Amino acid sequence: MIIQRVVLSSRPGKTGVPVPENFQTEEVTIPDKIQEGQVCVRTLYLSVDPYMRYRMNEDTDAEYLQAWQLSEVADGGGIGIVEDSKHTHLVKGDFVTSFNWPWQTKAILDGSLLQKLNPQLVDGHLSHFLGAAGITGLTALLGIREKGHVIPGANQTIVVSGAAGACGSSAGQIGRLEGCSRVVGITGTDEKCSILVSEMGFDAAINYKKGNVAEQLRDLCPAGVDVYFDNVGGDISDAVISQMNQNSHIILCGQISQYNKPMIYPPPLAPAIEEIRKARNITRERFLVLDYMDKHEAGVLQLCQWIKEGKLKARETVTRGLEKTGAAFQSMMTGGNIGKQIVLISE
Repeated sequence: MIIQRVVLSSRPGKTGVPVPENFQTEEVTIPDKIQEGQVCVRTLYLSVDPYMRYRMNEDTDAEYLQAWQLSEVADGGGIGIVEDSKHTHLVKGDFVTSFNWPWQTKAILDGSLLQKLNPQLVDGHLSHFLGAAGITGLTALLGIREKGHVIPGANQTIVVSGAAGACGSSAGQIGRLEGCSRVVGITGTDEKCSILVSEMGFDAAINYKKGNVAEQLRDLCPAGVDVYFDNVGGDISDAVISQMNQNSHIILCGQISQYNKPMIYPPPLAPAIEEIRKARNITRERFLVLDYMDKHEAGVLQLCQWIKEGKLKARETVTRGLEKTGAAFQSMMTGGNIGKQIVLISE
């Protein structure tokens, strides 16, 4: 059987900016028959995410992430439909997902490594299982619950950086649902600011490319900042931390502004900002959603319920075609998308 796949053809280097040319689409042959325990799947959706930038390096500097190998197929979150099965718990027509789905049109996979999906939980919007109802939504939900220390009725203010991205847009909404009384987002365009306020229920949003972020934060967060969902790091995070209250909390989710730079994780703060953090007893601990696997099932059910009730808006940017996966990755890394970046492979 002839299929198409996307391989990593070159590395941008630790300080380079990824480009579509780092990936190459090629045709290969896979077996026509499957073995016991295997399934043949047709890929429906692929997810591209910021953490993948690490996987483009020779060494990811993270024990839980494997580097992509040159001339080998890339992989990540994916959803597909079973076309043939020799696995006892999966049959033809089942929808399945994996965190290590190969970037190819069809694949033969070990059925035991796949999770079966129930489309009814998301009213048939299967791609939501890669975003607001999947690992992205879980990162926002569990990050806030485990590291945010949100107390309903305490009039807490949450600030989210990278707020128009997949995780950030969910985090702001979930912060409100969990009990925060004020939600402020930081993003990079006026259009994104407008969407956060009009569609996602944020109280306010800051375009960090316009004006002074620290001054705008003082105006929009008059009672200070109690919870900071940090997706970006760098100067923006410095500005937020400077406005944080005594005994407040940073949810250290990502550092996208630092991904094209050599760094240790979590990256150290500038001395003056670290002094503020210590003086105000602000918590800042590494958060990894994979450390909370026992809470994933209940978390997904909660996310799906909120989505069906209209309380959690799941915005997606969809790119069509396997050959466009590299371009979709670049767009996501440069902030060109709103919400979750999905690549539609087949319908």
